[in-house]
Amino acid sequence: MSTNTVREAVHAYFMQRAIELARRGWYTTRPNPRVGCVIVRGETVIGEGWHERAGENHAEKAALADVERRGESARGTTAYVTLEPCSHTGRTAPCVDALIDAGVARVVVGATDPNPQVNGRGIARLREAGIEVIADVVADRCRALNPGFEKRMRAKRPRVRVKLAMTLDGRTAAADGTSQWITGEVARDDVHRLRAESGAVMVGRGTLKADDPSLNVRLKGDWPQPMPVVLDTHVAITPDARVFETSPRVLIYCASTEGARIAALEQAGADIVMVGLSDDRLDLRAVLADLGKREINDVLVESGPQLAGALADAGLVDEYVIYMAAKLLGDAGRGLLHMPQIATLADAPQLVIDSVEPVGRDWRITARPAVIEED
Repeated sequence: MSTNTVREAVHAYFMQRAIELARRGWYTTRPNPRVGCVIVRGETVIGEGWHERAGENHAEKAALADVERRGESARGTTAYVTLEPCSHTGRTAPCVDALIDAGVARVVVGATDPNPQVNGRGIARLREAGIEVIADVVADRCRALNPGFEKRMRAKRPRVRVKLAMTLDGRTAAADGTSQWITGEVARDDVHRLRAESGAVMVGRGTLKADDPSLNVRLKGDWPQPMPVVLDTHVAITPDARVFETSPRVLIYCASTEGARIAALEQAGADIVMVGLSDDRLDLRAVLADLGKREINDVLVESGPQLAGALADAGLVDEYVIYMAAKLLGDAGRGLLHMPQIATLADAPQLVIDSVEPVGRDWRITARPAVIEED
């Protein structure tokens, strides 16, 4: 085995540990990215850290603090970090300065930071300070930590995940509209975890009227709550909707100027955002652009076939999470997506299936469009 191969294996080994640390902040770092850091002297780890939540220490500073707690020095060490160290002052001071001041000799970077305020500047600053930088080590695995952050930085909108629950024959509700519950308790708990890792949960007016959902996380323990987002063109939602009982703030996108109705909703805890229409419905691109400005990395769409189909038709879906139950509802049941423009098989969008996993008595299929529009 060549020296280079051994060195690459060592770098991959410690970077994998940094990835494991980054995942400890899976539900808590938003809107910031998940980042882990390992500081090594020789082949011995002398410090570890990860970013836990916005406004607190970034992974590099947490790892340097761990070095100090252990009575060690970071001078002359190698730092493994899953994302390029920041070089700008945001909620905290730049991490590159902390690494330089600590005397770190080498920094191994997993993925370049897509944030335009960084995007190579952190690596350049380190090199200017005489620190060796090795970049793009297991980069794909490191980027996989932050798909929503990557999407927002590059496309100026959140990653859109559409959650659907269906029977074995592709039906989301019976002929009479009943749909609770198609899937079992284990699958429904899994959906709550999806909510917890999302900055926002989006529904349309149809789902709000049919199900009156709470849109919050109802798992045992202390879980972060997403922002409820309602698309309601003519502001038909009323202040007694269940979502106002479970969330202190509800974001409503509409095209109405019904002053008295809007005032009542604002008093109930709604933030009202007016957007234009496109093809007689709310401009979905404008909605997502506004959510991006609000630093939402991931949107979980829990809608019916109309909104899900409109997002798919517009090329705005980044991932489908489909829960499939071993039930049949027949021809009278309601379909999965409303996409009337597909008239022939040649027009059917192609998906790539990333995983099929059992969740209790049901199955979870994760898929993505073969071609994702980058806006």
